[in-house]
Amino acid sequence: MGTNPAGSSRSGGVFDINRTHLFAASHRHGREANADENTLRALIQRVTHASVLVAKLEVGRIGMGLVVLLGVAGGDLEEDANYLVDKLANLRIFADHQGRFNLSALDTNAELLVVSQFTLYADTRRGRRPSFIQAAGTEDAQRLYDYTVEACKKTGLKVATGRFREHMKVRLENDGPVTILLDSTDRSRPRQD
Repeated sequence: MGTNPAGSSRSGGVFDINRTHLFAASHRHGREANADENTLRALIQRVTHASVLVAKLEVGRIGMGLVVLLGVAGGDLEEDANYLVDKLANLRIFADHQGRFNLSALDTNAELLVVSQFTLYADTRRGRRPSFIQAAGTEDAQRLYDYTVEACKKTGLKVATGRFREHMKVRLENDGPVTILLDSTDRSRPRQD
């Protein structure tokens, strides 16, 4: 593992995740949706192809589809995962024959590469070293990550994964580019037009 506490660097087209686990976590009980609440997050990127390597060995590969960088917060629930999986499988971000965003991952038989990404919870408001205190602890994060992967498989789409708590290198070719952040509390927030 690297010594970079921030956990990532970008060079030569390779996204390098130095640390994919968390040492401290905060847990909360009960859930009331508000703007400051921890939420399950997924940063999705539409790709022509992608792969993930651990110790120079490829552990996952997809063709056309979505790379899903999944961040789990303390207190996230299976209902959060169900919402995100439904959203990413049905989100119309693939082009139809006229080049418009009218097709979903299900419509196009896209493939999914799901990678654990606690750094989606980086708090950079103070100092220069990010804090990851909002991210779930290792056991909770792995449980919900595994649940989310299984929920993705139940969509019928091909699913590849990284390895939880391992140093990974994710290689991808973003198509568009299209990159979208999904957040599980969106289901309880009113849409603002």
